[in-house]
Amino acid sequence: MAEPVVAVIVGAGLGLRYGGDIPKPALKLTGRALLVMSIEAMAAGGCTHAVVVVNAKVAEAIGPTLAALPIPVLQTFGGATRQESVHNGLRVIRDDPRLKGTKIVLIHDAVRPMVPANVIAGVIKALREGAKAVAPAVPVTDSMRRLDGDGRTQVVDRTTLRAIQTPQGFPFDVIWDAHERMAADGAEFTDDVSCAQRAGHDVTLVPGSLLSMKITEPNDLTVAQALWKVRDTLGHHSGRRFFRHFGR
Repeated sequence: MAEPVVAVIVGAGLGLRYGGDIPKPALKLTGRALLVMSIEAMAAGGCTHAVVVVNAKVAEAIGPTLAALPIPVLQTFGGATRQESVHNGLRVIRDDPRLKGTKIVLIHDAVRPMVPANVIAGVIKALREGAKAVAPAVPVTDSMRRLDGDGRTQVVDRTTLRAIQTPQGFPFDVIWDAHERMAADGAEFTDDVSCAQRAGHDVTLVPGSLLSMKITEPNDLTVAQALWKVRDTLGHHSGRRFFRHFGR
């Protein structure tokens, strides 16, 4: 049997910026919950198992649907921060006998439901070629300025900037060790490649996709619904041309 490639999918946040009574991972796009779509995407990209890190409300809303998904799904509860939640997911990989032998781990935001399979496959490929911390990235297209403490602004050269996405991939031992160190030090990071870099590992970037948008505010869900509808309306061949810009 091939060794597991495990996706840790994080959806334990409170969704304060989005608002409403429904937790963001349980919001629906194309009639399916964002978390469910994210699991399906990770399976399509080459993951063999998923560990979903959720809060009690998400677990109640999503739990009954997990058995029908294309890969086995394990659940655990999140912590007070995203970093603690990821650490909890990694602990499942370490301790669960069904995931014994896991060498490759991808960490993904539950609210990036449209990540293309080729982006996920690109992260896995880079890891198999020896990378220690991998993230998809897209060029920054807006003009950028840095706000200084005195209120003045300075132009930033956007050609050197990249917007970082998920899934971010690692050898299991690398990211487990990095999170253990950060927990001991009390350090906080907003993404996992930064955590690995703090532990001494170089970060490798692979092509991301504009389809890998994060659903943070209500308008984001509206945009995602429109993109998905266009993809389906255009069909396979025309859709491929349309989404070439998006890295499909």
